[in-house]
Amino acid sequence: MATRTHPVAPRHSLGVLRELPQYLKRPAILAPVGLRSREGWAALGMLEALHVGGLLLVVLPLITFWQQAMQLPTPDAFEKLPSGWLLPFTILIAPVAEEIAFRGWQTGYPRALWLLGGGVLFAVLTASAAAMAPLVLSGLVLSGLVLAVLVGAIGGWIALRKRRMPPGWYVAAYPAVFWIAALIFAGVHLSNYPSISVLSLPLVLPQLWAALLLGFTRQRIGLPAAMLQHAGANAATMLLVHLG
Repeated sequence: MATRTHPVAPRHSLGVLRELPQYLKRPAILAPVGLRSREGWAALGMLEALHVGGLLLVVLPLITFWQQAMQLPTPDAFEKLPSGWLLPFTILIAPVAEEIAFRGWQTGYPRALWLLGGGVLFAVLTASAAAMAPLVLSGLVLSGLVLAVLVGAIGGWIALRKRRMPPGWYVAAYPAVFWIAALIFAGVHLSNYPSISVLSLPLVLPQLWAALLLGFTRQRIGLPAAMLQHAGANAATMLLVHLG
């Protein structure tokens, strides 16, 4: 039977920073300490400081230099948001939605993996149907796909709700899962830019940096902590943009 790894509690808040490099060498499924303890909040504070400090002092200056040297476009995603939605989207909506989508399932709970699989299947079927015959993807067909996935998701969730241990295959594959999820998280943010090329790849280093730290936070402290850390990093970035 698969087991969860329980991290050794650090003697002080700096201990969590010493855990991070070892964790990135061999990511594992942990038992989160949560935010109901002083340890959890102290660890979150240290990881937030590392996240924001590394972002503002190292990562953003590097990509700004690269952007100017290669004459690459600036992101235009925020310009597409309705007026007044910039702060709510970046500080509230995006951190919650992205953490659920990219890291909410990483505990490996069977019900979470079932929902992830259903979502991926729905996206693949929808994209395939639209590519093969756009006219066929009528409202009726799309409604049928949504209904089928919804029924399957609810049925699987109910059937698997009492299973709390991740499957053995997932535990063994988790190091690769962690890094693949981090790379995908960074890659999808290329859509923030009006044009994409190989030279654009370094521009998503902030998102890769975030994905690595948030992936650790999600396992070490929990999903709510990852959401708070994500929100704090986005708020710091927005403040820097505003002051600039």
